[in-house]
Amino acid sequence: MMSLRTNADRLVAQTLTGEVWPPLADRHGYRVDADGHPFLLPGMGGVSMAAHIGEAATGYASDHLEPGLSIRHANEGANAALQFLSCVGNRVTVRSGPAAGATGTVFGQHAYVLADFDDDALGLVTTGDRVSVEAFGQGLVLLDHPSIRVKNLDPRLLGGLPFSTAPDGTLAVQVAKRVPAEAAGAGGGMLSEFANTDLMGAYPGLSDDLSLGLESLRIGDLVLLEDQDHSYGRGYRPGWVTVGVISTGECRLFGHGPGPSTLLSGPASAFTITESDEANLAIALSSPAIPETTHA
Repeated sequence: MMSLRTNADRLVAQTLTGEVWPPLADRHGYRVDADGHPFLLPGMGGVSMAAHIGEAATGYASDHLEPGLSIRHANEGANAALQFLSCVGNRVTVRSGPAAGATGTVFGQHAYVLADFDDDALGLVTTGDRVSVEAFGQGLVLLDHPSIRVKNLDPRLLGGLPFSTAPDGTLAVQVAKRVPAEAAGAGGGMLSEFANTDLMGAYPGLSDDLSLGLESLRIGDLVLLEDQDHSYGRGYRPGWVTVGVISTGECRLFGHGPGPSTLLSGPASAFTITESDEANLAIALSSPAIPETTHA
């Protein structure tokens, strides 16, 4: 296997700002799951002290679980930049409050930019605390793989990810799980630099006929989305595949579920895919090949 050549030396880094956004609800409260059961559960926004990178994404009493910090900006345009330019592997620094100076790592996007921190830092952070994101990665190109689009990926993370150029010239990628096209739910039609794709078929405790075998997903798992093209938006395209990283957890709404943020997309013929339980962001972040700036 050969290492990857990129244009990382030509990319631009920007410091973006945001704040830890509070959980939001309305007075009606209850939602309804795929079997018609009402529920009222926590999940989105704020500080969620569950499911660090490498831990189970499902099985929690939650709705649209966003682990770690949920970050956005109060200004609409600034928030769009935060969503579009933040990349998986970017460093996040708390700038106000008792946790000021603590650092973490972006691991995906949803309604907010999501960042993982250790428990000590999470115990000190609260909603309204300001953070900065060292945004770096949009515009990344794999020079030897021109048919593959790269999205939302800090190039400094590449040294720890199970990506390489195979002897036949394809991009060799290890994933934790293959996801069939029918599992792609909410997020279709949206820009692949924004939010993520919810996966149906990971509904523990609901009807057996709803399962697609995705209940074992972990936060940070690399997954292969079959027949999905995320080059310019997100949609069904036979013969194409997308590689993403699971960034959100348990969700009870039909058509929703744990979801991957897009990293790679292109024709299936451009990839050589193998499966491995070690294809998780936790292992990549602990690799000695990763510069310290990407560590949580």
